[in-house]
Amino acid sequence: MSDADDSSRSFRHVPVLRDEVVAALAPVPPGWVVDGTLGGAGHATAILEAHPHLSVLGLDRDPLAVQVATERLARFGDRALVVHTRFDRIADAMGLLRRNRTTDDAATGTDELPSGLSGVLLDLGVSSPQLDRADRGFSYRNSGPLDMRMDPTSGRPASDVVNEADHGELVRILRRFGDERHADRIARAIIQARPVTSTEQLAEIVRDAIPAAARRTGGHPATRTFQALRIEVNDELAQLEAVLGDALDLLVPGGRLAVITYHSGEDRIVARRFRDAAADDCVCPPGSGTCRCGGAPSVRLVPRKAVTATEDEIATNPRARSARLRVAEQLGEAS
Repeated sequence: MSDADDSSRSFRHVPVLRDEVVAALAPVPPGWVVDGTLGGAGHATAILEAHPHLSVLGLDRDPLAVQVATERLARFGDRALVVHTRFDRIADAMGLLRRNRTTDDAATGTDELPSGLSGVLLDLGVSSPQLDRADRGFSYRNSGPLDMRMDPTSGRPASDVVNEADHGELVRILRRFGDERHADRIARAIIQARPVTSTEQLAEIVRDAIPAAARRTGGHPATRTFQALRIEVNDELAQLEAVLGDALDLLVPGGRLAVITYHSGEDRIVARRFRDAAADDCVCPPGSGTCRCGGAPSVRLVPRKAVTATEDEIATNPRARSARLRVAEQLGEAS
């Protein structure tokens, strides 16, 4: 078996809300869709198979995901392009797409450049293959180094945060990114146990720090701590804030932004940004035509509420239980 085959086999991931994502992108105009969290290309493959009028520009910060997705999407030819980058650099990736198309057009004698995007998909959080690999350090279920970086070639690992942050900073991380009500106790326990070097050690510290009564419900007691550290290490919420505006600006009229979230912090950011963009705050005089005050809605929500997984999907893919899909459709002109 080749290294490529082995990598592909080890990166198996069932895309959450796949059918709902495919349906959400069915009405968009012909053109390019950015899959900003490409992973194993599950969503991208489904989109390309279902919609011949669409091409996919896939982005991922995980080098292994880029390798695997490139192999899996090769059969779609020039309808698929994969780039190793973070999703908040979507504007730069769009520039790369335009340059790539310019080169292709020069070779074929055509003059068709994408003026904007027909769609953007963001499937947030950590993928199953990342959780399953102990050496990535994402899971309390496997003993490995405290890493948690989506891109293991850059940034600081979770071990730096765990062993260097002061008490106040640890409490802030655990409360803000994990909604952890025992943040103070856990932070004190971590500091007392330093140096903390493995996921197994950290999970035990967190478990012992939480009162016995609280450990009996709500799943593994370290779940929220590991989530919080992962979000901090990868700067996930700040990047989400940044990408939402850029993605909406890059959409052509009728284009759609679809975002799948897995915890309340992510969902609040997406819901607020979509709600603000869909609000009708126009104060222009009635009958004046085009809004000049900037208060007219720029998107419509389709549907207005988040879409969740069916019980059948949850039974086959438990990760889907907390997933919420929100979709916004661009009404105005793309910038």
